[in-house]
Amino acid sequence: MKKLSFFDRYLTVWIFLAIIIGIIIGKVYPQAGSFLDQFRVGAVNLPIAIGLILMMYPPLAKVRYETLPTVFRDVKLLVLAFVLIWVVAPLLMFGLASLFLQGYPEYFTGLVLIGIAPCIAMVLVWNDLAEGNREYAAGLVAANSLIQLLIYPVMALFYIYLLPKSLGLTSVLIEIEWRMIAESVLIYLGIPFLLGLLSRQVLARLIGNEAYENRFLPRISVFTPAALLFTIVVMFALKAETFFELPLDMVRIAIPLLLYFLVMFFGSWFLANRWGYPYPERTAVAFTAAGNNFELALAVAIGVFGLNSGQAFAAVIGPLIEVPVLVLLIQFALKQRR
Repeated sequence: MKKLSFFDRYLTVWIFLAIIIGIIIGKVYPQAGSFLDQFRVGAVNLPIAIGLILMMYPPLAKVRYETLPTVFRDVKLLVLAFVLIWVVAPLLMFGLASLFLQGYPEYFTGLVLIGIAPCIAMVLVWNDLAEGNREYAAGLVAANSLIQLLIYPVMALFYIYLLPKSLGLTSVLIEIEWRMIAESVLIYLGIPFLLGLLSRQVLARLIGNEAYENRFLPRISVFTPAALLFTIVVMFALKAETFFELPLDMVRIAIPLLLYFLVMFFGSWFLANRWGYPYPERTAVAFTAAGNNFELALAVAIGVFGLNSGQAFAAVIGPLIEVPVLVLLIQFALKQRR
């Protein structure tokens, strides 16, 4: 096993420092949030998008794309992953939101939008930091992206309107533009996926596979933690006021989110372990099942309900809780491996 550098060994510390720095910047310089938010195209914040793309490029450049077909031949693992991601996860989030957010229909809807959007971006970073199987993570993310394009509006209709209505809960009939979903998939997965594929297929042939593996990849690997810290600072600076304006509401939303991430991760981890999968594949499944596409959920919440809506507020809380929780789960996973 490779020896961790000083930076990697204390990555959790750096991430929590980045969270604190982001909150301080947003609180001390409230105009910083407005300044960063002006770099926006539609629902896409450009600084965050650039950070995510740079963050995801090294893990995708490391993927051996020629081995991806073997991932899709592992039917047992695919069935486990897809049942967890597309059946268990939405039902779990719906149940937790119904339990903890009775009387808060806007927050309930915001959490459901998160629960029906499996992660297609950050999961690759979490998996790479936890030394999971890159090919399995990339294959699952690619498959989830295609499924998301096809059924996200249907899932929203079912979990936000039909199921709540049948249970006597507050229901909302919404229309989601396919463009929002396609935009999220293209920006947050398509661009870094294309860059990674071109690097592996073109650059590796030009400079040789040995130079690509031993010189190029180690040099670009620094992009991931650097872009991760940058993205976290920007994200928390943008939403620093959230921690101070509605602290009780933030806690109210954070509790079901925290339970959701923990149940999905540990449930997936132990199921994959029980089915006999070794650490790399088990890690890929667990982080894929636990992560969510907060970019898409936030874009839909803003596009349908408005920037200042309760749905958008709940969608914003998603990544603010997901980042520190999954960082701690990375440490759990690495300890299990060692």
